[in-house]
Amino acid sequence: MKIATATRIALRGKPRERYWALRRQIDRLTALRRPAARPFARVLVKDWLRFALGTARPIHGQTLERSEAAAAWLLRGQAATRDDGVSKGYFPCHPDTTTSWLESYPETTGYIIPTLLEFAARFRRDDVRQCALRMADWEIEVQMPSGAVQGGTVCAPERQVAAVFNTGMVLQGWSAAYRATGEARFIEAGRRAADFLVADMGDDGHFRSHGTFVGQQSIKTYNCLCGWALWRFSEDTDDERYAKTAVRAAEAAVGQQEPNGWFANNCLNDPEAPLSHTIGYTLQGILEIGIAARREDMLAAARRGVDPLLSRLTSRGFLAGCFFSDWEPAVFSSCLTGSAQLAVVCYRLYEVAGADEYRRAADCLLDYLKALQVLEGPDPGVNGAIGGSFPLLGSYMTAGYPNWATKYFLDGLLLQERLSTTLGKDSRR
Repeated sequence: MKIATATRIALRGKPRERYWALRRQIDRLTALRRPAARPFARVLVKDWLRFALGTARPIHGQTLERSEAAAAWLLRGQAATRDDGVSKGYFPCHPDTTTSWLESYPETTGYIIPTLLEFAARFRRDDVRQCALRMADWEIEVQMPSGAVQGGTVCAPERQVAAVFNTGMVLQGWSAAYRATGEARFIEAGRRAADFLVADMGDDGHFRSHGTFVGQQSIKTYNCLCGWALWRFSEDTDDERYAKTAVRAAEAAVGQQEPNGWFANNCLNDPEAPLSHTIGYTLQGILEIGIAARREDMLAAARRGVDPLLSRLTSRGFLAGCFFSDWEPAVFSSCLTGSAQLAVVCYRLYEVAGADEYRRAADCLLDYLKALQVLEGPDPGVNGAIGGSFPLLGSYMTAGYPNWATKYFLDGLLLQERLSTTLGKDSRR
């Protein structure tokens, strides 16, 4: 990394922000003194050494084995909660809780549903299917009267605040559950959510209700991923209103793209340096709506956003977790969710465009993530999961395993396995 870039990263943010970030790190490290956290402390030390010494090496093959481990971890996240939602994640040194598994998270439970249903169908796992359908029923139980889905982890109705992105992600789950079962209750809940999304969109094509857990900039470009959920639901209901709203969402997102492919207003809290995670949301939303609507301009926009990221990908598969508007890295660590999402987008681009470089890049990203998935570690809670950052003490979801990282990793593995099978190759190589 260039000295100028490293200096830019080190000085990023206001001094007060850097101070509080350091304090949060100290609090997490202090929590490792708890006896129950000692196995995880060993995981952290090993992880940091692999990062510092550069010893993480891609793992080729093992796609089915690692898919099974990822799916099993997601189900453990469901079993760890008091309801049928999936825990937000495993955070053994979270300073504000005495338990390692956090409360259920409606947003990401929603889009875990289609992932597990696909896994169940592919490998004939009725037990996984039933768990996914219980998630979908639980989402109906916690849906707000407006049809929206709350932000944050599950809470009492009087404390719920509507969040458009969360609503779109749960709509994905209800659509998948309906397609798997034909049960009307999923269409009914989905329609309430879809109607909320349609009503929430402004004249500029951007959604407005961001909730209280993200920065309150008026535009959140990554919300376009809700459009993909709306398009799929329009297919379920044969209602053109939802498809039209989906296209407007994607068009608005493309309108935020700079000539060099970077998207403005595209981060949870820092629009100057968006996460690869939110970049991944935007790319997937534009790409999938573009495929469905047969919009070549959207496919071109997705490629303009992907190609600069691939130029920053190392030969082993490491990708920085945030980027400035000139595509220079904005952090030293990697956001592993974003890496998995980019792999998914690249596999889909390969399927649509037939360009081999996208499949090679997806394999590179995913095979590196395999090396970071622990299968038989000293802390059973991490086995099968993907961390928030590499190293784990990096800037995103520090020292923990958010469920959405493993969800997107599993999405990538399912695509890798499918493409290997299609091409007549052994996915386990």
